[in-house]
This record gives sequence, C-alpha cells and structure tokens, in this order.
Amino acid sequence: MRILACLTAVLLGAALTLPDPPQAAADDDDPSWQTCVGLTTAPGDRVAACTTVIDGKTETGKRLAGAYCNRGHGLTEKRELDAALADLNEAIKLDPAYACAYTNRGRVYAFKRDLDHAIADYDEAIRIDPAFALAYNNRGDAWLNKGDLDRALADLSLAIKFNPQLATAYGNRGFVYHRKRDAAHAIADFTTEIKLEPNVLAYINRGNVYRDTEQLDRAAADYGEAARIAPTDARGWRNRGMIRLFQGDNKGGLADYDKALQYDPADVYSWNNRGQAKLRLGDKKGAAADFRKALELQPDLQSAKGALARLGGAR
Repeated sequence: MRILACLTAVLLGAALTLPDPPQAAADDDDPSWQTCVGLTTAPGDRVAACTTVIDGKTETGKRLAGAYCNRGHGLTEKRELDAALADLNEAIKLDPAYACAYTNRGRVYAFKRDLDHAIADYDEAIRIDPAFALAYNNRGDAWLNKGDLDRALADLSLAIKFNPQLATAYGNRGFVYHRKRDAAHAIADFTTEIKLEPNVLAYINRGNVYRDTEQLDRAAADYGEAARIAPTDARGWRNRGMIRLFQGDNKGGLADYDKALQYDPADVYSWNNRGQAKLRLGDKKGAAADFRKALELQPDLQSAKGALARLGGAR
C-alpha cells in the first residue's frame, strides 16, 4: 500500500489543488519559495529551500505554516522522522485548520508504526475537509495495517469518490480486494490504476492476482511489462522468471533470473529458483553453486538444502 503526502500548492502525485492554498504574495517568484513549494523538488533541496524561507523571517501565518509543512515533507522523504514531526507540529500550531499538515503528520506517524496517532490525524484532516481524497487514501492504508480490511475498503472507496483520478487509491483498493480474495474487483482496480498512471507496482500487483488465479500467461505479460518500463528493477524479471518455470520454459526462466540477480543479488529466492532452472537444464554444477549462494544468504532455506543434498553437494 502507498500513503501519499501533500505540498503547499498541490498534492504530491495526485495533481490536486488544495482547498485553501497559501495566498499569493509579491515574492512568489523568489527562488527559495518556488523550490520549497515545487512539486518536483528533490527532498534535500526542499529542506534547504524551506529552511531559507523559514530563517528569512519574511513569512507569517499560512505561508509560514506551508514552509514548515513542506520542509516536514522533505524530511519525511529523507526518513528524518523526528525532525519532520517537529516541523509538522509547528505548521499545525501556526494554522490549526491546515488539513494538509495533519495528513502529512499522519504519514509520519504511519512510518513510525504509530497507527492510532496516524488515524487521529487523518480523522482531523477529514473533519476540516470532508472531501479530502488523500486523507481517505492514507487512512485506508492505516486501517489495512491494523488488519481492518472493511474499514480500509470503505476509506479507499471514498478517496475514489472524491477524486476519481487518484490512481494510487485504485491501486490500494485493488490490494485490499486481493487480500479479501476478490480477484475480479482487484483486477478491475489495478487495470484502472494502470490506465490512469502506469507504474511498476501496478503491473506487479495485477500480475500477482493473475498468478494466484492461475492465469499464468496474463501474469507473465504483466511482469514482462513491469520489466520493460523499469528494466533495472528486479521485481519484474524475477516474477516473470517464476511463471516461466511454472510453465516449463526453463531457458526463459533462467534468462529472467540472470537479469533479476544482476539488479538484486541479495534476493535469496532468485538464487534458489535460478538453481532450479539450471538443474532442469542439466547444469548440476551451476545449480549447486546457486543453491549454496541461497543458503549463504538464508541458511535455513529448506528447498535449497534439499536440492543441494540430492545433488550430493556437487562441485
């Protein structure tokens, strides 16, 4: 599941305008302000720019709250969570009706695994702005992590109701449907997410539903698309490799696991599964080497232990 943050002027990743953004001022063309509030600003640059705005002591009220909120967002992305929390507390102190700041603070609490405080902040954001789709999305994520799938589903459906273009909410709801074993609705939501905003995780997630419902050709196609759009991300390669092995395409599976291990050599299951592919292709020495590598990473991996024992520890 994905929890989203919002910025002073727009919601990050959602292209939504906040209900009450800070009012324009004569210094809106100031480079530090523009970098502080910019949608695509890197976290470190955002922190530095917002610090310049805050330390300059030229802003007050909602705009100063916005600078603290955005610096808090940058610090959150850098996983400096205590510093982020302090900034978001200050933003809320300066503007107690700032729904965005409550949502961003809730996100910090969620990263700290303090889900009750996260939900309380999302509740407050929704009280201030009952149509705030981002807060519903994030609260849905918190309910999921507390194991309450029905509440998660209800919140994610409200997020979609209030913003039908919020791709992440469809992906998150699809994940909940998958957890509830409702494959048809999960596939429909992931498909909508892909139409709105194609991304690796959406293809992987839809592929997982196809895999679990034994639609292996469709699963392989989705994993392949994930590998195409993100060729250095091991997830597409290793998932398609698994499907190819299921389907008896051992050479194809081997090629995919070669790629997966090129980009993620710490994945124990890729070593184990590549060993299986090599074994099926008659390369006992190569298979044994891969099983030993898997056991080096995870000494209690029974499948690798058993395969290596059957090979007699082939060298």
